[in-house]
Amino acid sequence: MNHFLDIHKTDPAALRSIISSAAAMKSARAGRSRGAPDDDQPLAGQMVALIFEKPSTRTRVSFDVGVRQMGGQTMLLSGQEMQLGHGETIADTARVLSRYVDLIMIRTFDESVLIEMAEYADVPVINGLTDRTHPCQIMADILTYEEHRGPIKGKKVVWSGDGNNVCASFVHAAGQFGFDMVFTGPAQLDPEPEFVAAARRAGVQIDIERDPHKAVDGADLVVTDTWVSMHDSQSTKERRHNMLRPYQVNEALMAAARPDALFMHCLPAHREEEATSAVMDGPHSVVFDEAENRLHAQKAIMRWCLGL
Repeated sequence: MNHFLDIHKTDPAALRSIISSAAAMKSARAGRSRGAPDDDQPLAGQMVALIFEKPSTRTRVSFDVGVRQMGGQTMLLSGQEMQLGHGETIADTARVLSRYVDLIMIRTFDESVLIEMAEYADVPVINGLTDRTHPCQIMADILTYEEHRGPIKGKKVVWSGDGNNVCASFVHAAGQFGFDMVFTGPAQLDPEPEFVAAARRAGVQIDIERDPHKAVDGADLVVTDTWVSMHDSQSTKERRHNMLRPYQVNEALMAAARPDALFMHCLPAHREEEATSAVMDGPHSVVFDEAENRLHAQKAIMRWCLGL
């Protein structure tokens, strides 16, 4: 049984196998109707619990569709329905769910909920997002980069903006996939030093550069994410906008990167804030390929978790 909790907790060989499997499954679906099942039905007879304490579009739809394409069934559960940790413990919830389902995907706030779920579940658990990391997204991003530009090993990735949960998983991926990374953003929003140090120990270069134009010099990939959360107060949103405005990804910033650099954003985007529409819809952007690849990467993750 394999849990998929974080990229830095998963063996590099397994990560590479997942990417290869995702690419193969995507290729096998070429020309098919989006609703058509895969020829291979590895999840036939299997039930997957999809738990959402946080709202979701891409994670919910891509996991649900992915399970169905592979012949399985899903059970969608919201935080309000389950009240994780309120009344019944997370450990007991994990034990009970393990009697009913074959796989659990959870999208939650506190990382400790994910860790406890995995500790007590008798079935694999997948991290669909926590406040600290978002590994499924980055697996989709690696798949996207490599289908456009080839191996990501040795490349330069620049993260511009907030060193948030998506950025954290990119730092993890740098150490596991062997690419260098530069973070450019305000000091208050730097990625966690623990994650940066671990990636450096893995032998890759992780730099902090406050000047975004210097940061993107020679970049193969420029990545950003939303500046605010739906849960932020208005005053918090205004403060974060003021801090992050210099790190907007616009045409001038992309022009400082390599001519063939790609641009990614995990979506949803606040256009004209963290990135301009000219970049989002421009020649460097692969944001919608990236969104599609959540489906293929997560199908491969589920197969790996179940040993299929």
